[in-house]
Amino acid sequence: MLFSLALIFLVGMSAAAIFKKLKLPGIIGMLATGIVIGPYVLDLLDPSILGISSELRQIALIIILIKAGLSLDLSDLKKVGRPAVMMAFVPACAEMLGYFILAPLILGVNRIEAAVMGAVLSAVSPAVVVPRMVKLIEDKRGTDKSIPQMILAGASCDDIFVIVLFSTFVTMAQGGSADISGFVNIPVSIVLGVLLGAAAGFALYFIFETAFKKNCKIRNSSKVIIILAAAFLLMSAENALKEYVSLSGLLAVVAMACVIKLKEDKSVSGRLSEKFGKLWIAAEAVLFVLVGAAVDIRYTLSAGLSAIAMIFIALAFRAAGVWLCMLGTKLNSKERLFCVIAYLPKATVQAAIGSVPLSLGLPCGKTVLSVAVLAIIITAPLGAIGIDAGCKRLLEDNSEVQTSS
Repeated sequence: MLFSLALIFLVGMSAAAIFKKLKLPGIIGMLATGIVIGPYVLDLLDPSILGISSELRQIALIIILIKAGLSLDLSDLKKVGRPAVMMAFVPACAEMLGYFILAPLILGVNRIEAAVMGAVLSAVSPAVVVPRMVKLIEDKRGTDKSIPQMILAGASCDDIFVIVLFSTFVTMAQGGSADISGFVNIPVSIVLGVLLGAAAGFALYFIFETAFKKNCKIRNSSKVIIILAAAFLLMSAENALKEYVSLSGLLAVVAMACVIKLKEDKSVSGRLSEKFGKLWIAAEAVLFVLVGAAVDIRYTLSAGLSAIAMIFIALAFRAAGVWLCMLGTKLNSKERLFCVIAYLPKATVQAAIGSVPLSLGLPCGKTVLSVAVLAIIITAPLGAIGIDAGCKRLLEDNSEVQTSS
């Protein structure tokens, strides 16, 4: 396991540095590293690492979501309003519609299988999007119109909506019937996640304040460990309660961090955010190398040009969905184009559920996995490059505006 961790950090971070020198996002190097050293090419990773791969990827996501919550300004999010809510489900629905209508014609699957494929493919990747939106918030680029805050919030809810639909469509594909309660669980999951996370945030703030008043000050490094532990408990609560009630652990983590930022002194929350940023350096390598390791390159070769065409056509549907969310806002055409680009990348969810239809023995399983693998390889770099290059050309630098005023 130690050798595998050494490979993940040394090779993954070296590849990221090389790609950055080439003016490309570092995550492309990390994804490529994962594919090459993963079980489907050189098979250099210890099975014990691969066995806990999903848990390690989840820890990495938790770290960046905490940092996101510590960077989010709730007053900015309130200003966005309707578009942020729509971004949580409209683009995903539009992309699923694209698969539902055209996948039977292009890929030869039936309608229910097309719906399963659309559910797998329509989730945006928080792993690619969230750290970039956090950086834009810190750099104050596009923040005057709350653009990164809106994308960050929407991307955090998007996955919940898609995974619930995926479960419903898989049940239908297996010969079952759709459970209406599954759709009801979507808003329930969001509301309960936010409430539980907010309660945890207030509880942590109370503990930190009580300790401070009793001259038992908790160091920021210790606070980081406590916040991380609380986040792990929130994620565990999601799994423990899923038989009784649906709640979003990831949204709970973001809500907890938002409350801590709201209640804590700005200098304290700023230092906490900085420390989580340092943790993200290691977590990012683990996340993207292991996502790459989950990619079975054999299915990419069998997918063909028709799968590539389907991916780009579905992305056009998705772009139309994002554009629809922007109607009635003050965003100009450049800013709307940036929102479209930021909602392109796929990675985490596709790596997690792309192989499920195949493991369940569905006839479309191999096709779904092939398209999911291709989508990761195409859209993760495309979205990352688009966000990194487009933010300077399409979004205003509000730090300069504030300085000049």
